[in-house]
Amino acid sequence: MPDAARSLDDLLLYKLSRLFSVAGGMVIRLCEGRFGITRREWRLIVTLASEGPLASSRLAEHAQLDRARTSKAIGSLVAKGLLSRTRTTGDRRQVVLQLTERGTALHTELFPLVWDINARLMQVLDADDSARFEDCLARLQVQADAMVAVADLPKADRRRGR
Repeated sequence: MPDAARSLDDLLLYKLSRLFSVAGGMVIRLCEGRFGITRREWRLIVTLASEGPLASSRLAEHAQLDRARTSKAIGSLVAKGLLSRTRTTGDRRQVVLQLTERGTALHTELFPLVWDINARLMQVLDADDSARFEDCLARLQVQADAMVAVADLPKADRRRGR
C-alpha cells in the first residue's frame, strides 16, 4: 500500500468493500431471492450450525453483530420456523437458541451454494497465493482487533447524522 493514499482506490477498506459488494451480492441474492432470509439471518443460521445451541448474547458475539440487530433477526427466524427458543431452567430470562429441522435443512441446502461462490472467487489464486492470502487476512484481523482495543474514537450517532 502506498505511504500516502491519493484516492479512494488506494484504500484497503474501500477495495475490500467493493469486493464484498460484488461477491457478497451473489450471496444476498441467494439468501433473499431463493431462501427468503436476509444476510444477517444467514449469518445467525450458519453460526448456530457450526457452534450448536447458544444463548442470544453468545450468538451475537459469535456472529459479530450487535444485540439489538441480533434480537430482531432472531425474532424473524423464529417466526419463519427456522430457529427455536428454549428457556433455561435456572434463569427464565435466559433462552437457548437452536436451529429447527427446517433451519438445518435450509443450512444444508444453502451452505454448499455459498461455499461454491467462495471457491469460484478463490480459484484465481494458486495454492501458494491462497495460503499467503489466508495468512495476510489473519494478520490483518489481528491488527484490526488490536487497533479497536486501544482506539479512542467517538461513538457513532446515526440518528443525528454524526
